[in-house]
Amino acid sequence: MIQLLNKKRVPSSILGLSLDGGRLEGVVLRRLNGSLQVQKSFVAALALNPLNGDPELVGREIRNHLEQAGIRERRCVVCIPLSWALTMQTKIPDLPEADVSSFLDIEAERSFPYGPETLALTTSRFGAEGGEGHAMLVAVPRNHLLQLEKALKAAQLRPVSFTLGVAALQSTAKDPSRGVLALAIGANTVDLQVSCHGGVAVLRSLEGVIETEGAQSRLDADALVREVRVTLGQLAPEFRQAVREARLFGQGESAQRAVSEVIPRLEAMGLHAEWVKTCAPSEFRSKPPPDTPLSAVLSAGARQLTGEKPGFEFLPPKTSALHQFTNRFSSRKVAWTSSAAVAAALLIGGAILSQQWQLARLRAQWAALEPEVRELEDMQQQIRRFRGWFDESLPSLSILRRLAEAFPAEGAVTAKTLEIRELSTVTCSGTARDNAAFLKMLDQLRAAKEVGNVKVDQLRGKTPLQFTLNFHWGHGGAGEN
Repeated sequence: MIQLLNKKRVPSSILGLSLDGGRLEGVVLRRLNGSLQVQKSFVAALALNPLNGDPELVGREIRNHLEQAGIRERRCVVCIPLSWALTMQTKIPDLPEADVSSFLDIEAERSFPYGPETLALTTSRFGAEGGEGHAMLVAVPRNHLLQLEKALKAAQLRPVSFTLGVAALQSTAKDPSRGVLALAIGANTVDLQVSCHGGVAVLRSLEGVIETEGAQSRLDADALVREVRVTLGQLAPEFRQAVREARLFGQGESAQRAVSEVIPRLEAMGLHAEWVKTCAPSEFRSKPPPDTPLSAVLSAGARQLTGEKPGFEFLPPKTSALHQFTNRFSSRKVAWTSSAAVAAALLIGGAILSQQWQLARLRAQWAALEPEVRELEDMQQQIRRFRGWFDESLPSLSILRRLAEAFPAEGAVTAKTLEIRELSTVTCSGTARDNAAFLKMLDQLRAAKEVGNVKVDQLRGKTPLQFTLNFHWGHGGAGEN
């Protein structure tokens, strides 16, 4: 009975769902005789936000879309937005394997702005053979997941997995040594993933590369390629050299136009780029129909149906059926009938003997483990002591990057001098072609969320115009302008 309760069955059908801003995409898959069949699919616009809307109303809206599409499947795998996730990369020191998990927990507590109890954390480890180990830590606020889970429950759905769409599209399980830059082009964002040496090295949601004009959206190829170049430039040389492929995912005419502009520029960077539109026969453990359009929801559902473990799993843990059964059973009359006086006396005597034996065994185990435990505690104290001495966020380069993004690409505004004091106060002087170009650059700078208190110290001349300005650098600065 215990084996039957603990065995996790792989379902024969699944509903894949994806949230991308106010867009809901779904597909129903069925596994039959070693092949995958796409039964139904739909795309709908959500009027309510799953994060701040009432879960009952959000669930009712999702249920209405499912009924209009004729979908009755209850089990679902959900691709959550990458913009919900917090990410950081760290090196893994030379530690026993049993201590790596504790080290990564400490790194997450040090790096993420929220407490570990408020985050759902998962990791992807990677590293060159014979070199240092690395790990990508990805965390999602538990409140986001609980809110989404309530909405799905109101929609009469039972989620079996919360994962990331770009990770489902480009899995590292098939060929761990393959270095791939994956770009998932969505309706409102482009998700970027770099995988190499057996794991995921970079995860980013590029929200500023898609411009919306009314009902139309257009991908800014220049901005996308610039973000790709910056991302690859921040990788260590051994990881950057391993990335030789670029795979672009997306459907529709807008994705086709974007891909036609981006692929030549990626190939100019030394990457073999391709647009992946349909499922390859060997993409999943079960074969899909020929020329099946590839999407994040289809990939996530197919990997769930074929028993492939997702690269990133954020579904909150559930109470097992065995635990629920024992809790219900212990609340019945058997609990007080088994506490009869004679039986209690025998149990107490046996418990005392068992306790003494367990204490002796645990003391012997502790004597063997104590030196390693002391060494680990000393190491953790050193980590806490010196964690403030380094900062991997590269603040100076971040300031330069943000300032460069504010300047026009055609060179209408140029900088002559730049002074950064205490990584917070920035003074910049330069020339502008005219007053309009200077004001446009000033608006771009003020729009940056890290920039605040932008002040113009000096303006001279007209064509060209010479200027000196200063601003404060720090998170949340845009709201102070």
